[in-house]
Amino acid sequence: MSALKAMSRPAKVALGLGLWVSLIIATVVVAGIGSRNDEFKPQEEFRLDPWIPIQIGPLDLSINKAVVYVVAAAVMTTVAMIWLARRMEARPNRVQTAVETIYGLMRDNITRDNLDREMAAKWFPFIAALFLFIWFSNLLGYIPLPTNTHETVSVAGLEIPSFALYAATANLSVPLVLALVVWLAYTSEGLRKKGVVGYLKGLVPDGVPAALRPFIFVLECFSQLMRLVSLSVRLFANILAGHLIILFMSGALAVILGIAAVGVFTLPFGIAIFVFEVGLVATLQAFIFATLTAIYLGEASAAHH
Repeated sequence: MSALKAMSRPAKVALGLGLWVSLIIATVVVAGIGSRNDEFKPQEEFRLDPWIPIQIGPLDLSINKAVVYVVAAAVMTTVAMIWLARRMEARPNRVQTAVETIYGLMRDNITRDNLDREMAAKWFPFIAALFLFIWFSNLLGYIPLPTNTHETVSVAGLEIPSFALYAATANLSVPLVLALVVWLAYTSEGLRKKGVVGYLKGLVPDGVPAALRPFIFVLECFSQLMRLVSLSVRLFANILAGHLIILFMSGALAVILGIAAVGVFTLPFGIAIFVFEVGLVATLQAFIFATLTAIYLGEASAAHH
């Protein structure tokens, strides 16, 4: 240990890389190179098998893991905020300091920076709830839980689903519904403030020549619909891509190729990507979604485009 502490940082890095390469070589020697595994299908981790089938005519209301994750995120958001709000102290502890930091981010950086004082006070609860729900959904998706019903493990005669990563926001339907709620929110706010005619006229920026107004109006209407795609696909694609990369780097690629050494090689990258996703991407995507919501609300209620 003393010799290791005496080593310089470059020497420690070189030693670590040497051990890593040696482990890869040893794995190749011991395990060899197997055949390709065509039975393992990583995408099955994202398949939504009905856990509690509920069919009402043509309407499928079955409970699956996406529903469970959505409910869990909603409960976590509600319980956490109520629990923390009742335990605020004059001398903040570490937990309260962290909560106040998040509160300041939602109130100042997301809401007040994009809305006037009246609108910020009115819409802050909605924007904050949206941010927290997406944030909790994203974070919950990085906790390995027994949710993969396609790959099971036999324990005492019981077939237990294998552990997997899954996030409700990695299912396009959830971000799309959130985007629809946002669209309805800022559209209704714009109609309430300006009226139907005033809101539609406000879609065309000031200063546009009269001859171009119909063309710009059509483009702006199309742009309003594209916001649904922008909001939903951005969140969905980032979370899904992150989960897939972690899955492949953490062992799925080695299983598919049938080469154990590949797993030894890719595992450090999988761990690094996991830390990056949890530490930055989960929060960043919630921040972007909530910020765009505030921007759209402010734009819809503004006196001029």
